[in-house]
Amino acid sequence: MRQNPERRTALTDAAITVLAREGARGLTYRAVDVEADVPPGTTSNYFRNRDQLLGEVGVRVQERLSAPAEVMANPRAESPSHDRVGVLLGELMGRLTAHREPYLALLELRLEATRRPDLSAELTKTIREGIDMSVDWHVAAGMPGGRPEVLLMYLALTGLTVERLTLPEVLADVADEDVIRIIVDRVLPS
Repeated sequence: MRQNPERRTALTDAAITVLAREGARGLTYRAVDVEADVPPGTTSNYFRNRDQLLGEVGVRVQERLSAPAEVMANPRAESPSHDRVGVLLGELMGRLTAHREPYLALLELRLEATRRPDLSAELTKTIREGIDMSVDWHVAAGMPGGRPEVLLMYLALTGLTVERLTLPEVLADVADEDVIRIIVDRVLPS
């Protein structure tokens, strides 16, 4: 197996694009090679099988959707508050809607995981680690609430994101900021 980390990341990013655009059935080594603009056979040199590629796509999606490194590195950089939670959720929603591909690829991975037990186990681990990291950061930052509240906000924002990226007209008359304010007010009453 090839070990060039930059090439591996480029191939995984290309796979995210293919997965978001064409779905799991369209995700082939050839399609990734074309998307990454690499010689035929390159993807198969980096990923021993489709399951490995799908698993690494899940990890890469989480990396791309995470908060900027400087935010994650210093949870106490800003004063913890109810309003700060709203700002952070708004920034996350902005990332999710501005960079649609990773989240759409994640939705495809979730569907594919219902048919592939190994992918289900791997994706479950990746998503659970992401949630745990969010909870740990939230607590370390001294934000109001704890694990139950972070889980509720995660679930609410997940639903909003699915609507925005798949059927945006369902909530066309509702602003994200308004929904996020309602979520934060209900989950973390002042």
